Amino acid sequence: MRPKAKAISTVMIDPPQQLAFELPHRQALGVEDFLVSHSNDAAVALVDRWPEWPVGAAVIAGPAGSGKSHLANVWRLKSNAGVVDACDCTIARVPELAAHGALVVEDISRTRDEQALFHLLNLVREQRLAMLLTSDAAPGDLDIALPDLRSRLKALPFASIAPADDGLLRVVLVKLFADRQLTVDPQIIAYLLARMERSLEAARQLVAEVDRQALMMKRGVTRAVAAAAFESLGISEKSR
Repeated sequence: MRPKAKAISTVMIDPPQQLAFELPHRQALGVEDFLVSHSNDAAVALVDRWPEWPVGAAVIAGPAGSGKSHLANVWRLKSNAGVVDACDCTIARVPELAAHGALVVEDISRTRDEQALFHLLNLVREQRLAMLLTSDAAPGDLDIALPDLRSRLKALPFASIAPADDGLLRVVLVKLFADRQLTVDPQIIAYLLARMERSLEAARQLVAEVDRQALMMKRGVTRAVAAAAFESLGISEKSR
């Protein structure tokens, strides 16, 4: 069972504001917490097809904040996989990483040791391992110097995550506020949606700032609180 959001402690300073000290807020990344829309349904379907992937490995790609790490975590929970950032994947660590049997390799555009990644992909074939790789670009668009690795990546099953659409962002905003035990009027959700950056990470930052401003102003989540959050984040009041 997901723990309830922790209480917020505050210390008064000059009225009418107060300084909010927010205790750590738990970010759930489980299967039940992942929301599906047209922007990510192909990537979700690819993850759901495991372990029937034809070559044991697959790639999901999408822009920053699109939810690919969240989806990779869904697969990690299903497969009991280890996790490594591509920039930390080295030849010396290959035996350790392969020992997991299943592995998430995050952000392969940051790969420093191409031989290590190529060796891991060879082990996927030879030892029937499972591997999910994430990227900010399609495999064919990555700047990979090693021809064999470039060819191997392009041959893997691949799905992309598009920037979050309005339907997904609306649900995400409502859920993020609910996680903080806040009920927000649909008109306020529409106000936020019309002005925010189109990413899940932006939604998380915005909800956190709205919550902080509401605490400082000692109000519920009103349009004035939302406007103050946008100002604090440096986002223009003008709608997109």
